Amino acid sequence: MQTAVSSPVGFQEKILNKLLLVCGILSSLWYLSINIIVPIQDPGYNVASQTVSELSAIGSPTRVLWNLLSPFYSLLIIPFGWGIWLSSGRNRKLQVAAVMILIYGFSGFFWPPMHLREDLAAGEGSLTDTIHILFALLTIALMLLIIGFGAAALGRKFRLFSIICIAIFIVFGILSGLDSPAVSANLPTPRLGIWQRVNIGVFLVWIVVFAMMLLRKEGISRSHESFAD
Repeated sequence: MQTAVSSPVGFQEKILNKLLLVCGILSSLWYLSINIIVPIQDPGYNVASQTVSELSAIGSPTRVLWNLLSPFYSLLIIPFGWGIWLSSGRNRKLQVAAVMILIYGFSGFFWPPMHLREDLAAGEGSLTDTIHILFALLTIALMLLIIGFGAAALGRKFRLFSIICIAIFIVFGILSGLDSPAVSANLPTPRLGIWQRVNIGVFLVWIVVFAMMLLRKEGISRSHESFAD
């Protein structure tokens, strides 16, 4: 058994790939952080009853800050998608998950804003509100596809974890859907913010676990490659 000497180029690629995968963990931490930082800038905003989209709504006092900070989430999740692609090898399911994450990441730069609740109730909504809803539905679909293909690509325990995540996602997605029509009517939605944030939180946690699994997989495969018969 001989120890193979890694080339500088191979070592650099290995480090780069790990850094790209770490971006997945950082993306979730960043999104969690801005969901703490931005709401406290508006004393009138209620995390339990209001959606994340209302932080960037037209006329919202937190719109500028949210639009300043939120693009960094995409700037972290996109490299993560590229890292998954580089780690995928011949795993088609991982490749599909990578493409879905890249689409999800780039779509974040084009999210159209909604109007404030009171403006919607007054009939001041516009095409941007309709497109906002379409983007929300697209994002939900992408999240489910990402979880599904990511789960199928890895081991049994991770698949079980992913199934639990999907189940929670569906339950709280239904609860969010039932409360959502009240937003445009400016009616009370005492727990809508909770329902939505549970879903977001589940996805953020899943991304962290997914990234850790891929980092572990990458470490194992690289350690095998470091030895030659």
